[in-house]
This record gives sequence, C-alpha cells and structure tokens, in this order.
Amino acid sequence: MIRFLAALLLPLSALAAPAVIEPWPLPVGTAAAQPSLSRGADGALNLSWIERSGSGHRLRFAHYAQARWSETRTIAEGDNWFVNWADFPSTTQLPDGTLWAHNLVKSAKGTYAYDVVLYRSVNGGKTWSTPIRVNDDGTPTEHGFASLWPWSKNELAIAWLDGRNTGGGSHDAHAGHGDASGRMMTLRAAVYDGKGRKTAEWPMDASTCDCCQTDAAVTAKGPVIIYRDRDRQEIRDIYVVRHVDGRWQTPKPVAADQWRMPACPVNGPALAAHGASLWAAWYTGSGNTPKIRLAHSGNSGGAFLPARTIRTGPAVLGRVDLAADAGGAWLLWSEESAEQTLWLKRVGKNAGNDGTPVLLATLKGHGHGTGFARMQQTAQGLYVVWTDVIDGKPMLRGARVK
Repeated sequence: MIRFLAALLLPLSALAAPAVIEPWPLPVGTAAAQPSLSRGADGALNLSWIERSGSGHRLRFAHYAQARWSETRTIAEGDNWFVNWADFPSTTQLPDGTLWAHNLVKSAKGTYAYDVVLYRSVNGGKTWSTPIRVNDDGTPTEHGFASLWPWSKNELAIAWLDGRNTGGGSHDAHAGHGDASGRMMTLRAAVYDGKGRKTAEWPMDASTCDCCQTDAAVTAKGPVIIYRDRDRQEIRDIYVVRHVDGRWQTPKPVAADQWRMPACPVNGPALAAHGASLWAAWYTGSGNTPKIRLAHSGNSGGAFLPARTIRTGPAVLGRVDLAADAGGAWLLWSEESAEQTLWLKRVGKNAGNDGTPVLLATLKGHGHGTGFARMQQTAQGLYVVWTDVIDGKPMLRGARVK
C-alpha cells in the first residue's frame, strides 16, 4: 500500500487554509501502468492506462465526474504495440465532447520502428474508431512522444517526435544535423477535423532530442508546444514554439541552461497555461548537477522571466508535470535515493510566492518501472496518478489534494 504522509491535514504555505491529501481510488486492476490524465470540457477527468491482454496489451479508459467513475472501457488492443515506460498513451477531449486517444503501434521488426496512432470517440468513450495513423511517411522509424490538445471546438491538434530522417537504428546514433540530408529526430504537428481527417501538417523543428516527452498548452494567444532541442554541440535545452496570428513562430529557448548531453536523458518538459500566464518546468543536468527548473511567462510564451531552480541534488529524477490556475501553478516531480518519492510544490510568478515542497507519496518501486506521474486540476482539487511496482507487478495509484 502506498504510504501517504502520516497526517492528512498539511499546511501548505502557498494556501490560505490547510490542504487535505488523501488516496484517490482508481477503477483499475492489477498489472496496469503508463497512466495519463486529461481534463474534459465539463471539468471532469479522463484516465487512460495500459494493461496486459494475453500476449499483447490493451488501452483502457474511464471518465471521472461528480465524484464517480464511469464504466471502464477498452479503447484498443493488440499484440504489435510499442509499450515503453516513458512514451505513454494519452487522451484529450474537445469542447464539442469528442474524445481522442493515442498510442504506439509497431511498423516493422526494428526495435524503434513504430507509429503514432489515434482513436476517436463521439459517444463519451463507449465506442472508439478504427486506428488513424498520424505519420504517413512510410519509414520503419521511431514516431512517438506525442501531445494532444483541442485546436478548435471540433478539431484536434497533435505534436510528436518524428524519426523519418533518422534511417532507424539506435537513439542518438545519427550523423549530421537537421538539414535535408541530416539524420536527426524532428518535431512535427498536425490537425484533424471533426470527421477524423488530417487537414494540416507542419515540420516544427529539424533537430530535437530523440526520446524526451513533448507537452502543449493553449494560452490566451494560442497553443504552445514545449520540447527538448538538440544542437550541433549536443546542447539539449528546452524550447517552445508558438502558434500566433495564424502561423507557427520560430522556436525559441525557454532558458539557456547549456546542458551538453551526448545521449537522450528520457526526461521531457511540462507546460501549463491559464489565460496569458504560462508555466514551463523541466529537468536538466547542467553543471553536472541534477535539478528541476521553472520559468513563467505573463504574455502567452512571448517571453519568459529568468528561470529559477526549484530542486537540486543527486536524488532528483525529474519526470515533471504542471497544472496551472489563476493563482499560480502546481509542480510535480520524482526523486530517488533509498526510496523513490513523489513531490509536490505550489509555485508563484517569483520565488517569493513559492510554497514548501510536500512529500506526496513514497513508492515501493524503483527505477523506470514507476514511469511518469501525471496530474490535472479541477474545481474539486488536484488529482495525481502514478505507477508503483508491488511484488514485481505494476499497479496504478492516485491521490487528491483538496
């Protein structure tokens, strides 16, 4: 059983009243992992996860509204999926109620030959469409680390890392840099209409880190995508690209960490928006010291205030997530020393408005098996889900901060 803090009433300095951290029971059985949370147009929550199914896997889904879970349903299943601790499926819900989900399906025998696949539901997740392959380049290469968000009332947007230029092979074994003859991982984005048809696609960045998660948020001025870049000197700092006035802008760094890393850290950034207020958080090993960094923008990502370090030290794993509201944001991350732990911190626009880090949970699992914890905020509180490993089996756990 996950060990929460002994006292459920915990005074967080960023709050006017004590917060209550309590277990959040999930409608999930054993051998479940890779959870993801999204918030619906009605403020309810959508939970997805992967389970074993015979010789393959199945992607499962449940809706949480008015303190009750819906019936658990299967989005898709198969025995040719690419299932990875760091590259997990997700869902998003459009303003018109349409649900979308994605996962990864093998395209060839190579280890990193797989495609991003979408599924669509117009009846609240009761039934789902046949697979819609996002990348149509036809190469047996890596495509993944996708982020989904509403493009309009009935249109979906998706961003993903695309390996069509890499020629396959192992991560970070690519020569060249981001030109037409290079062999780098790239960032791409696309839009799907209300009938599930692709209506637009753009190349966003010609050279990115191979296997760090992307994230996206919709600001008052339009969507923003965040990802880990990769330059000719193997500097792997965090960048954003904005869609403003009908077009994508030139990608720009969030901060100049100057982290030289000759391999992928498998540790992507997080992004959260509330109106024109935009928050970015990420892991970096610059200066040979693991750390969590945070930056805030008050103009929808047009410019960020100087980044500040939130946590530092050898125990810091990263694996960050963010949730924003009118008063600030919540930051979630993982650490591991003797035990693996999840930490939560209330952050403001400057360090003077930050709360004290709070230990959310201590896990029995270690290493990659626990994956990436995810969270969403509603009017009822902050909801967090994660994977633990108990007696060798992955299991999902949840907590609510009221």
